[in-house]
Amino acid sequence: MAEQVIRVDGLSKRFGDVLAVDAIDFTVRAGAVTGLLGGNGAGKTTTIGMLLGLVLPTAGRIEVLGRDMLRDRFNVLQRANFSSPYVDLPHRLTVRQNLTVYARLYGLRRPADRVQALARDLDFEGLLKRRTGTLSAGQKTRVALAKALINAPDILLLDEPTASLDPDTADWVRRYLSRYQQETGAAILLSSHNMQEVERMCDDVLMMRRGRIIDRGTPAALLAAYGRQTMEEVFLDIARGSDDGALERAS
Repeated sequence: MAEQVIRVDGLSKRFGDVLAVDAIDFTVRAGAVTGLLGGNGAGKTTTIGMLLGLVLPTAGRIEVLGRDMLRDRFNVLQRANFSSPYVDLPHRLTVRQNLTVYARLYGLRRPADRVQALARDLDFEGLLKRRTGTLSAGQKTRVALAKALINAPDILLLDEPTASLDPDTADWVRRYLSRYQQETGAAILLSSHNMQEVERMCDDVLMMRRGRIIDRGTPAALLAAYGRQTMEEVFLDIARGSDDGALERAS
């Protein structure tokens, strides 16, 4: 069995009377892309927040790279990173300034060289002197991806990485991420509403609804279990509650 780089046991988060995440258990394999799927309010973003140490769990345990996140998260986070189109970099700073800040936060010895290399690799060298707030959605996505890769992470957490992008830019992002994962062996946890993206990129899938993991498996196994042709159809079955027996398969 492949090494488990993320292990979650009995993880819960309550906000007042709202149980956002309800005693979930899952693992993420080294070198695999794992999809974390569910409708709005399913608990995906809260789960990612707890994995990053930004949200304190109400109960449960998170182990990343063999370390307890509640006790040793700063050492873990040196080898992880995160990207989301819903989290903006400071608009008034230039692209170079923003990326340099993150390179220094991660303690890179030659931050200027790393920023330049990523700009070349991601094809935005011409944007380095631009203020980040002036960029288009596609340009911001490339810069956000560079931020997420600044420390060459072993674990990459992605929240809707291609949201609001045109098909050509979204395809470019997917191909780049797949190439990075294959070349480095990094583990990727991907939250997405794009089921074609999930079928194309994911080795494993976790399906959430109302804070619980309802089902899990490879895309092919889930398609077979639900008797469907596409992951979008599986997603709709689960989102609409047409998932008899799913909890038994997930347990």
